[in-house]
Amino acid sequence: MISHADIQPLNERFQSEPTETVLKWAWERFGARAAIGTSFQGAGLVMMHLAREHALPFPVFTLDTGLLFAETVALRARLEAFFGTAIEALEPDLTVEQQAAAHGPELWRHDPDVCCTMRKVVPLRAKLETLECWMTGLRRQQSATRADIGIVELYAFDPAGGREIVKLNPMANWTREAVWDYIRRHGIPYNPLHDQGFRSIGCQPCTRKIAAGEDERAGRWTGFNKTECGIHTFMDRKA
Repeated sequence: MISHADIQPLNERFQSEPTETVLKWAWERFGARAAIGTSFQGAGLVMMHLAREHALPFPVFTLDTGLLFAETVALRARLEAFFGTAIEALEPDLTVEQQAAAHGPELWRHDPDVCCTMRKVVPLRAKLETLECWMTGLRRQQSATRADIGIVELYAFDPAGGREIVKLNPMANWTREAVWDYIRRHGIPYNPLHDQGFRSIGCQPCTRKIAAGEDERAGRWTGFNKTECGIHTFMDRKA
């Protein structure tokens, strides 16, 4: 297991290394106990392609909240065909209708934190119980809340039980321009909403197009003091 003392040396080592080197290290260290978690944003697609190009068969999963855009749902099937691998969909315990019956209709309109926890954080936590390394497409350029992420972090998702997992952000140094140049160069399927002014695409009720000059995640949870769904901040702990 990676310890807190290992984090800084690993980050120093990987800071100037190509992304495929980080991915190869993860495969050698964790094998199939490392998995790529993606919501099909650009960086996640690049990471999946790099893994395939270097014969690193990481499992891939996504969070299907039941509130995704139709374009996002359709993209999953397109990516499975393109990459030739299944993408596991993690679903919340309650359907959208069951959640409305228990907590009132459109919970995301009056308490998006609770909605995100039920539909994203809890399903992810259950998945992390089966892994040793969770790989994300987070990039430092995306927003102020992500500017200081490490390439290697420790994520405590069960503090009471002392359970931690390695959280790997192999795309941390990539710019948006580099991501999209790679996607177009390799013909990777992507969400057509990106061509319509959507930069960061989450659940349909909580995502809007952004204006020129806004950061990539400005279109999420408009009207709330909220920029993260919680999976990257709830119980997150860096060394």
